[in-house]
Amino acid sequence: MNNRRIKVCLAASVGGHLSEILQLRRVYSAYDHFYIVNDSLALPDVMKGRTFFIRHSERDLLTLWNVWETFRIFRQQRPTHLISTGAGLAVPLTVVARLMGVRVLFVEIGAAIYQPTLTGRIVYHLAHEFLYQWEQLGRFYPRGTYAGNVFGICDSRECNPAV
Repeated sequence: MNNRRIKVCLAASVGGHLSEILQLRRVYSAYDHFYIVNDSLALPDVMKGRTFFIRHSERDLLTLWNVWETFRIFRQQRPTHLISTGAGLAVPLTVVARLMGVRVLFVEIGAAIYQPTLTGRIVYHLAHEFLYQWEQLGRFYPRGTYAGNVFGICDSRECNPAV
């Protein structure tokens, strides 16, 4: 096992994606970590002083700018791991992470109950580990791992007995 110090980059679009990253705090709080988000917002206290902002892109040319922004942040911060819940910023961050030898864990957003997200379908092929929150997504992500809902609300059978 590598004795390198663990440093985790947590990346998410603002809104529900970021809420899910914050729900995972018990997983990463023991490690040195920082956040990357794609819009300015009123930061919760746990994010203050450890957040980087990149431009918001919608699958446009700004995505290339996100690659450059991510490279600069990663070169400065030297993360060993990337955890992301999406959305658009996850693809450029994952590409840079893979190129820089950073281990990638992607968590498909909980709102994707019956169909995978576009980001999930792309990152699934790039991530070292891929988690999904609803059992029925397993048919789309055979190499992924069902991990249950990050909010601990219910599993798919409790929420949808027909599944």
